Amino acid sequence: MAQIICDQLTLGYENTRLLSGLSFQVNAGDYLCIVGENGSGKSTLVRTLLGLQPPVSGSIRFSDGLSAREIGYLPQQTEVQRDFPASVREIVLSGCQNRMGLRPFYRREERALAESNMEKLGIQNLAEHCYRELSGGQQQRVLLARALCATRKLLLLDEPVSGLDPFATNEMYHLIAGLNDEGISIIMVSHDIDAALRYASHILHIGGGTFFGTAADYAASPVGRRYLDLGGSGV
Repeated sequence: MAQIICDQLTLGYENTRLLSGLSFQVNAGDYLCIVGENGSGKSTLVRTLLGLQPPVSGSIRFSDGLSAREIGYLPQQTEVQRDFPASVREIVLSGCQNRMGLRPFYRREERALAESNMEKLGIQNLAEHCYRELSGGQQQRVLLARALCATRKLLLLDEPVSGLDPFATNEMYHLIAGLNDEGISIIMVSHDIDAALRYASHILHIGGGTFFGTAADYAASPVGRRYLDLGGSGV
């Protein structure tokens, strides 16, 4: 079943249009990687999918009980965010805020969900640690656990391995693949074309040509071959 259907999207801001005529869909259980050159509109597409920025034209339809508020989002981190002085438990729990409405306190089931997701990602022993004292890989696990508290259906991950060492990168890819195997749909913005082809079921390429289809078809397409010949540079 389709969870997100994007039809003839035109994206941009102020007087600048970055993308036109973009159509694709994400079905339950898909693993979609979004790739493309710098400035091609990947960040604008992410903001639009999250409902933070309207499309210039075209439509985004959500189904399968999903809405933009129910997408678990792992953003790119800034240096200020990496230095955030809160405990791991507090940050993971904050992923439940969309469930709370106007309630000022977390319910027992929300606290249990946060504990379950920390255990799932192997960070329950870090629950009382200060987030800013963690390694980059540990911080990304915390943010992934936080994103899981917001959804049972779809995760949107923006460059989730950026700045990580090779060991932590490999761990993060395996964690994400495991969540996808459990039935959670994945949309991941990535500059790592080799990993995209290894893990993704589908590829959306924007900028310098547009492609949407399976990873295998992308590797054989003119857009994919050109991009692979360039080594995925410029993303």
